[in-house]
Amino acid sequence: MDTAVDFVTDINDTFWYAVIALLIGSGLYYTFRSRFIQIRLLPDMLRSVVEKPEKLPNGEPGLSAFRAFSVSAASRVGTGNVAGVAIAISLGGPGAVFWMWAMALVGAATAFLESTLAQLYKVRDEDGSFRGGPAYYMQYGLRKRWMGMIFAVIITITYGFVFNAVQTNSIVDAVSSSVGEKTMALQVIVGLAVALIVGAVIFGGIRRISGVSQIVVPVLAFVYLVIGIIVVVLNIGEVPTVFRLIVENAFGLEEVIGGGFGAAFMNGIRRGLFSNEAGMGSAPNAGAAAAVSHPVKQGLVQSLGVYFDTLLVCSITAFIILLSEPEFGSGLEGAALTQNALALQLGDWTVHFLAVLIFFLAFTSVIGNYYYSESNMEFLTGSRRILPYLRSAVVLCVFLGAIGSLPLVWALADLAMGIMATVNLIALIPLSGIAYALFHHYSAQRKQGRDPVFRAGDVPGLRGIQVWNDDDVTPVESRSSDAR
Repeated sequence: MDTAVDFVTDINDTFWYAVIALLIGSGLYYTFRSRFIQIRLLPDMLRSVVEKPEKLPNGEPGLSAFRAFSVSAASRVGTGNVAGVAIAISLGGPGAVFWMWAMALVGAATAFLESTLAQLYKVRDEDGSFRGGPAYYMQYGLRKRWMGMIFAVIITITYGFVFNAVQTNSIVDAVSSSVGEKTMALQVIVGLAVALIVGAVIFGGIRRISGVSQIVVPVLAFVYLVIGIIVVVLNIGEVPTVFRLIVENAFGLEEVIGGGFGAAFMNGIRRGLFSNEAGMGSAPNAGAAAAVSHPVKQGLVQSLGVYFDTLLVCSITAFIILLSEPEFGSGLEGAALTQNALALQLGDWTVHFLAVLIFFLAFTSVIGNYYYSESNMEFLTGSRRILPYLRSAVVLCVFLGAIGSLPLVWALADLAMGIMATVNLIALIPLSGIAYALFHHYSAQRKQGRDPVFRAGDVPGLRGIQVWNDDDVTPVESRSSDAR
C-alpha cells in the first residue's frame, strides 16, 4: 500500500506544477479581461440565485437557479471543507489556507466562464429538462466531440468513483474518532450503510437529488458556520495572531512543521481546487440544468458558490483548527484533526456531532457527484439505459471507499482532478471570447433596467446552440406577471 501511495504521490508532485500554472495563468487572464467580474457583479450573483425558474414547454417550472446551486454546493461542501482543509494544514502548515483563499478569488472568474458556457450549449432531455457541461461545450462550441468524450470519461471516473470513495473514507475516519477505534468491521458496516442510502437516492434521478440537496446542504452549512463562529468569538483576541500566522507561513516567512512556501502553496492550491472545484468542469454540469433566462445568470451563481465554499466554510474549518492550537504534525489527519480541534474548544461532545455532520456533508457530496457522472454518461451513450449500471458501480465505489487507505484515496483524487482540470481549462481558452460576448449582451440589458433574456441569434456568429429558441425562454412579460 505504501508503494502505491508513493508512486501516485510522485506523479502528482510533478504533474501538479503544470496544472497549477494553467489554473493560475488562465484565472488571472479571465480576471483582468473581465475587469474583476467576480467582485464587481456580487450584487447580481445574489439576485440571480433567488430568481424563479423559467417554465418548460410543458408548462412545468424548470430547475431553479437555487436548486442548481444546491446540487453544485452538495458536491463542493463536503469532506473537502472539513477533512481537506485539515490535510492541507497538516502537510503545508497554516499558509496553505492563504493559498486556498487566493485560488477562490482567482477561480471565481473561471467558474463564471465555464458555467456560462455550459448554459449556452446545454441540451434538452427527454423529459423537457436540461443537461450540459464541459463535454457539451467541447462538442457544440469547439466542434470537438472527441475532446468531449475524453472529458466525459474522466469526470465519470473522477466524480462517480474516485471522489465518492474519498467521501466515504472521510465518513469512516470521522466515525472512528467518534467511537474511539478503527476496525475492519466498523469500516464494512459504515460502507454498507452509506452505500444503501446513496443507492436509494440516486436511483430517483436529478429531481430527487436536487430536492435532497436543497434541504440538507443549507441547514448543515449553517449549523457548521454557527459552531465555527462560536469558536472564533470565544477566541476573538487570538484572531489577529492567526491571520498573521497564515500570511507569514504562506510566503515561507515562518517555518511551521517544515511547511515553508512550497508545501503551503502546493497543498493550498490542491485542497482549494478539491473544495471549490473552480476550473475543474464539475459545477457547470449542475449549472447547465437550471432553467434561467440568460446564460450569464448561472455563471454568476456558480461564482458565488466558490465564495460560499472556500471563503466561508473552508475558512471556518481553518480557524477551528488554528485557534485550537492542536499539534497538527503529530499524526492526526483528515476529519480526525478537525474533530480533535473542535473538542479542545467546545468539549468531547463535538467529536460525535462532527461525525454526524461529516456523514451528511459527505452524503450530499456523493449524490451531487453522481449527478455529474450521470450527465456525462448520457453524453457518451446518448441513452439512459446505461444509468442503472452506472448507479450500481457508484454504489460499489462508495462501499470500497470505506475500506481503502486514507493517503491512497486522497492521492488518487489529486491525480484525477488534475487531469480533469487540465482538459477543461484547455477547452475554455478558445471559448472565452464567447462567454464575454454573452456578458456584454447581459450588461447592455441591465444598463437599460431590463431583466436580461437571451435567445439564439442575439449574439452574431454563435454556432452549435441547441436550445435558447423562443420556446426555451419564457418572455419577460410572462415572467413578470408570474412574479406578481
